[in-house]
Amino acid sequence: MTGIYISCMSGLIDLLGWDMLLTCAGTDPKAFGEFTDRYSMWIERYFKALAKSDAPVVMIHDDIVWTEGAFLAPEWYRKHIFPSYKRCFRHLHEAGKLLMYTSDGNYTEFIDDIASCGVNSFVLEPTTDMSYIAEKYGKTHSFVGNADTRILLHGNRDDIYREVKRCMDIGKKYPGFIMAVGNHIPANTPVDSCMWYNEFCNELGRR
Repeated sequence: MTGIYISCMSGLIDLLGWDMLLTCAGTDPKAFGEFTDRYSMWIERYFKALAKSDAPVVMIHDDIVWTEGAFLAPEWYRKHIFPSYKRCFRHLHEAGKLLMYTSDGNYTEFIDDIASCGVNSFVLEPTTDMSYIAEKYGKTHSFVGNADTRILLHGNRDDIYREVKRCMDIGKKYPGFIMAVGNHIPANTPVDSCMWYNEFCNELGRR
């Protein structure tokens, strides 16, 4: 697998920083949208290069939201972000690549928009509604997540069991479900918690 982290919004965050991005978007959404379109046309050459790679799977990481959801008007995303995705992703589709899509935060309101761009897999944090993805796309797409890393950091054995069971109860009946912690397991996670998590995944993951 290969991938890109600066697909669109994350690229703008990297270029501008949060303060400048939010100031520009709030001051003149139209001009900021035009700027976003130009950035997308510039980064499109990167997608063309990815299409020529030997990797059969491409991870598209783009942090379009934060924990509470969209930080710009949803219609702005639908005018600028998702059309940019479709233009860039087409090079990967034509090359026969499979696309995994990741965004930190809660992208529940954009699940259908993202699906319409041709992704094959959703990677999600616990704030995004995995039940919706499972019920609507569970037989056609894979989905990865969405155990809460904070429970591994601060919870006890019973807490971790309940969190793994919650995810398994949603996803296990679908062929494309991949159990995972939604935003990785940081180095300061207690070793016992990691072992319990692994134990419960093995126990509850049997079909």
